[in-house]
Amino acid sequence: MLDLGPAAREVVRVAGEVGDDDLDRPTPCGQWRVRDLLGHLLAFAGHFIRVARHEEGGAGGAPEDLPSDWRAVLDARLTDLAAAWTAPSAWEGEGSAGGLTMPRAQLGVVALEELVLHGWDLAQSVGIGFEVRDDDLGAVEGFVAQFEHAPQESRTGLYGPVVDAAASTELERVLTLAGRDPRRPVAAAR
Repeated sequence: MLDLGPAAREVVRVAGEVGDDDLDRPTPCGQWRVRDLLGHLLAFAGHFIRVARHEEGGAGGAPEDLPSDWRAVLDARLTDLAAAWTAPSAWEGEGSAGGLTMPRAQLGVVALEELVLHGWDLAQSVGIGFEVRDDDLGAVEGFVAQFEHAPQESRTGLYGPVVDAAASTELERVLTLAGRDPRRPVAAAR
């Protein structure tokens, strides 16, 4: 079992720094703007709460439209996500996400990977720092490293091409494996 709480709280902290004038900023996620990334975080969290609770539901994925109180909704949903994955049963059996069925233990790692990578994406989009625990980074690296040598067509929809950039930290290595260039900021630092 992994503790999704610290990563979820870090995403909430970063989202709290996002102003309404930031919603149309670009992100490291292709054509997504900040509003799309936030909508994806809402959709992903809702789906992975249902996965952890062994409930039926949609596949997640497509970004939700942002409600006017999106900060409070995201905070509540990420808090619920972290709480749902504290139950031992969340990690047992199989579940589905993104059209794939896999052990829930792997889906818990996917949930953490989403929080870490998209939390970093959001922070980059608005020019602020992002903190990640070593344990979380190790779990995410183990997951993304599986796809390091995969053909690009099998990475599409998951990650962009591996970025050939010198990585001086473990986070930078994970980011390059996931198709992100940690040396190319999207927004100026605040």
